[in-house]
Amino acid sequence: MIFGRFRKKQATVTEAQVLDALKQVIDPDLHRDIVSLGFIKNLVIDGDTVAFDVELTTPACPVKEQLQKQCEEVVRALGVTKVKVTMTARVRNAPGRRQIPGVRNVIAVTSGKGGVGKSTVSINLALALLRRGARVALLDCDIYGPSLPDLVGFTRPVRQLGDGSFKPHQVYGMNVMSMGFLLDGDQSATMRGPMLHRFVQQFLFNVAWGDTDYLVLDLPPGTGDIQLSLTQNTPINAGIVVTTPQKAALLDARKGVEMFAKVDVPVLGFIENMSYYLCGKCDKEHHLFGSGGGQALADEYQLPLLARLPLDPTINDDAGEGVPVILRQKEGPYLTAFGNLAGRVAAELGKRSVGWAVPSPQAFEV
Repeated sequence: MIFGRFRKKQATVTEAQVLDALKQVIDPDLHRDIVSLGFIKNLVIDGDTVAFDVELTTPACPVKEQLQKQCEEVVRALGVTKVKVTMTARVRNAPGRRQIPGVRNVIAVTSGKGGVGKSTVSINLALALLRRGARVALLDCDIYGPSLPDLVGFTRPVRQLGDGSFKPHQVYGMNVMSMGFLLDGDQSATMRGPMLHRFVQQFLFNVAWGDTDYLVLDLPPGTGDIQLSLTQNTPINAGIVVTTPQKAALLDARKGVEMFAKVDVPVLGFIENMSYYLCGKCDKEHHLFGSGGGQALADEYQLPLLARLPLDPTINDDAGEGVPVILRQKEGPYLTAFGNLAGRVAAELGKRSVGWAVPSPQAFEV
């Protein structure tokens, strides 16, 4: 007995025709078609219905909806009635490095000096990546002056698991770890040399990070022992240097670039923080700290200026309220700038994961 109603319907198109059509869809960051990039997975043709997955290099892809729409259009143009496109992502590990268990990408944020808002940039970048669908963790690497507990409004000590590893706190949907979660009140850490190195390694490799697409490292200011220990012994995919518009800040930012170069960590680009103040009355940019420093640095090293972040008058409330600015705002230039920055960072790391480096576009601005 033949149960014809359960048979697969006669296909109206072939797999080759569908793949050929999908070659028209070009990834705007990688400048290659999504078929040759290997993004098409689980292609199924059932009569006039075509279903497949598009596996991107990051869940935080800034053009995910655009690619999905293009895929549907080119396949439907073959005469197919129904097209089911499922957008997925698989973040690739950095090859040839000792991996942190569960962590696929490590992003190190440095500044070369204090006072440029590096920690604020780090936490808001991490949250912006989280908002784009990535699994994110944040490590405050400042052993002597940890600021993360104040920035997230969470000071409870972390718990040590049976295997000796630390269980990070989960705050705002991401795992976070800081020396501040191990100290009592205003107690300060005093350690140097081998002890410091061991502690840093424990923070990286002996924390139960879980399944993490991006681990953001908020490096302490400067380029001393702890910075070198971190960058030499960590599988860092890319570094980001935070600076301000003043030309005086460029010298310190250069030190950050040179530190990454010494340990063969590629620099993703620069972030110019406190770039301008956007007046709510006249809607004009006011450059309170000068202008052009970040772009001059980017031009000097032939690296992208990833973002120009506006000055937000409420930014100091982060430490007081424990709520980062992009969670306190529903709209505004700061929120928009960080959303764009997260997309740029995810796209740049995606390029590196498929081994296809192309010139970066101009910085995102609002």
